Amino acid sequence: MPLVVGAAAALLGLVAVLVAVLSAILPGSGSQSGACQPAAGESVSDIPTAYLRLYHAAGSRYGIEWHLLAGVGKVESDHGRGTGPGISSGRNPAGAAGPMQFMPATWAAFGVDGDHDGRRDVYDPADAIPAAARYLKHGGAPERVRAALFQYNHSRAYVDKVLRQARAYAQGGAHAETSPAECAASAFSAALPPGKAAAEAIAYARAQLGKPYVWGATGPGAFDCSGLTYAAYRAAGVDIPRVSGAQWRQGPRVPHGREQPGDLVFFDSGPGTAANNPGHVGLVVGGGKMIAAPHTGTVVQVQSYRRSTLLGFTRPTAHRRVETRARGAGR
Repeated sequence: MPLVVGAAAALLGLVAVLVAVLSAILPGSGSQSGACQPAAGESVSDIPTAYLRLYHAAGSRYGIEWHLLAGVGKVESDHGRGTGPGISSGRNPAGAAGPMQFMPATWAAFGVDGDHDGRRDVYDPADAIPAAARYLKHGGAPERVRAALFQYNHSRAYVDKVLRQARAYAQGGAHAETSPAECAASAFSAALPPGKAAAEAIAYARAQLGKPYVWGATGPGAFDCSGLTYAAYRAAGVDIPRVSGAQWRQGPRVPHGREQPGDLVFFDSGPGTAANNPGHVGLVVGGGKMIAAPHTGTVVQVQSYRRSTLLGFTRPTAHRRVETRARGAGR
C-alpha cells in the first residue's frame, strides 16, 4: 500500500507540473484567461451602442486602439452605468469625475469638446472619451501603452485589469456556446500555429484588431477583408493575390475539418459572388475563429467562421516565401 500511494502521489505531482507548464506557455490558459474564462460583461455586446461608436471614433482620431478605450471605460464606470459617486455628477472620494474619471487638473489640460457643442463636459461621454484618448496618446500609447495607463491611474493592478478587459473586447468577447474543447483548441492553436509564415501572418492580423473597414484598403490604417489577408501574408513574406476571388483560386484547397491557424477561410457573401468567386475572406486563428474585416461600418475583429455561407479553406503557406520581404502592404 505505501508503494501504491507513493506512486499515485508521484503521478499527481507530475500532472500538476505539466498543468503549470502549459499554463505558463499557453495564452489564456491561466485563471485570468480573456476569451475562455471571461468575467461577466467582457463581450462587445455589453458595450452600449453610443459608447462603442465613441470609442471607435476617438480611437481613429487619436491613433488609439478602440478596445483600449473601451477597457478604460469599463473599468472606470462600466461605460457610464456605474452607480458610484462622480460618474454622472459630483466627484468620487479621490476627486475624479465623469465616465472616464478625470481629475480636475487633468481635465483642464486634456478635456475635449468632442461633440462641438461649445462645452467641455467631463460627464458627457462625447467629450470624455476623446479626452481619454488624447491623454493616453500624450502618455505614450499605443507604443508605450502600459506607461500611458499607469499615468492614467498609478496602479499596476489597474493597468493589468484594463489590458485584460481590452484584450477580451479585441477578441470579440466570449460566447456561452463555446465549449471547453473549442476553448482549449483555440488557445493551443493560437499559441502554436504551424510554421513561421502562418505565425507571422496571425501576429500581423492580431495587431490590426480594432482598425476600421474601408473598401479597397490594405493598411496600415484601415483594411477590407482581402486587404487584411493580403497584408498579413505580405508581412510574413508570402505573396498572395490582392482580392478574395483570386486568393481562393490560387489555393491549394484544404478539406473542411483539416484547416489550421494561418489558413484562409472563404464565404459566399451574396450577389456577385459564387462558388469559385467568394466575396469574403478571413484568417483562421483556431478554435473555429478567424480574424476578419467584415464590412463597412465595422472594424477588424475576431469572429466565428462556422456559418452557412462558408465555402472552404486554402493554405497560403504552401506557396514559396517571397525572396524579399515586403516593406509594407499596399506600397
